[in-house]
Amino acid sequence: MSYSLYVNMYGSIYFLTVLSIVRFLATVHPFRHLHVASIKSAWILCGSIWIFIMASSVMLLKSGSEPKGNMTACLELNPKKITKLLIMNHIALVVGFLLPFCTLSICYLLIIRVLLKVEVPESGLRVSHRKALITVIIALILFLLCFLPYHILRTLHLVTWEFGKCKKNLQKAVVITLALAASNSCLNPFLYYFAGENFKDRLRSAFRKGHPQKAKTKGNFAICVQSKKKVRMEGVIR
Repeated sequence: MSYSLYVNMYGSIYFLTVLSIVRFLATVHPFRHLHVASIKSAWILCGSIWIFIMASSVMLLKSGSEPKGNMTACLELNPKKITKLLIMNHIALVVGFLLPFCTLSICYLLIIRVLLKVEVPESGLRVSHRKALITVIIALILFLLCFLPYHILRTLHLVTWEFGKCKKNLQKAVVITLALAASNSCLNPFLYYFAGENFKDRLRSAFRKGHPQKAKTKGNFAICVQSKKKVRMEGVIR
């Protein structure tokens, strides 16, 4: 259970991070990296993420249940292995959260910077431009709200446990923030449905009978206006 839970959570974090990098390249360097955006590259990248996350979480399969008298306690901390758990937590905190969070934040902030600099003359494009900004900002806020509280409280819980100061309220708070972290998988589809026309149209076409119509592209692709010295970006939602 622990293995499945953490593979899912850190897989989500890494996929969201890679998505932010793709958006950054599509917005800031739309023509330079067109050859990279292919179906084959996407499959290789997704497979690499799954393999990395599943392999790095193998340690969770070696422990998890402890005998207590006539019963076996599952999903509980073992005081004898607290040092090992702290080391695993610090590695997961840096590699699984801080590194992806810094990457995602930098990409999204650069995207916001580019979008704010763009002058949008047409009303239709102005709506798409505003929607792109809102989507990026909400995605960043959701990432923070879902994953930051859990990683902070989990670290505090393990540190207090090491010093023999187990606090029930802190333990309950960790469970609540863990549920909040898992809710990210539920919140993101709503975000993309209400903010992305292309996502919405493709979802509708999946439920239509017969041949699905082509998804509308209004506001969903980077619209580039090239001049000698600059490229103006209109929209970023894919």
